[in-house]
Amino acid sequence: MIKPKHFLKFGALLPIAFVLLSFSCSNQKQLANNTAVSENNKYVRLSIELLNAVKTGKDSDELKGEYENLHLDSLTKYLITDTHKKAFWINTYNAYIQILLAQSPEYFENRGDFFGKPQIIIAQRKLSFDDIEHGIIRGSKIKLSLGLLKNPLVGEFEKKLRTDNEDGRVHFALNCGAKSCPLVAIYDAKNFDAKIDKVAKSFLNKMSTYNKEENTVLTTPLFSWFRGDFEGKKGILKLLEQYEVISKGSEPEIKYDDYDWTLSLGNYYGE
Repeated sequence: MIKPKHFLKFGALLPIAFVLLSFSCSNQKQLANNTAVSENNKYVRLSIELLNAVKTGKDSDELKGEYENLHLDSLTKYLITDTHKKAFWINTYNAYIQILLAQSPEYFENRGDFFGKPQIIIAQRKLSFDDIEHGIIRGSKIKLSLGLLKNPLVGEFEKKLRTDNEDGRVHFALNCGAKSCPLVAIYDAKNFDAKIDKVAKSFLNKMSTYNKEENTVLTTPLFSWFRGDFEGKKGILKLLEQYEVISKGSEPEIKYDDYDWTLSLGNYYGE
């Protein structure tokens, strides 16, 4: 027979056991996510294949057919982390920009309509470039809110596939078809951070001019248009310093250059 005092001792151990169990589950989940990120699952590979086909001039119709026949539940299952999501959707966005504007360059004459029109079929659903960029990659940001506001009224598709955390670097990875756009690179899940840092650094050094004497920096207006994604001026300066555009601790006045919207396709990042 178990005495009452033994029940008391057992009861006192329960909270400790619960904490240990929760910690173990959390570690297992983190390990699973880390393992998943280290692998290019079939959907990340599909996006790489599509962008590679476009880059090398191969026929992409079969791959586009695969995109059309995807299923939301399967996408949700395999695009687990933000890294998976960003790699898949950035490759996809950039590939379809090249495909559609090469076929019909006149679409670029009305850019608002081009980016806002649902015309890309993914998982039996027509998406616009705005849906992919602002809804999924940027985590349901309202397009013309300077990156400051999220859209609370979104559908199940977007909720299941959007990123969870802001990453201003995506603006230096998305190519909208214009001359001032960043170069098109191919992203995977395993080396995503290293690759996007290289591309961002190259782009910002090319598009920025730092005047040390006047302590000013002229840079891309992408920073201004999406300032909330960079956490404002402080975040912009931090990024410019990180990518060695400005001197450490200089805190220059930020000025924004004009954006050249001339159509320019086939601009790929050299590996």
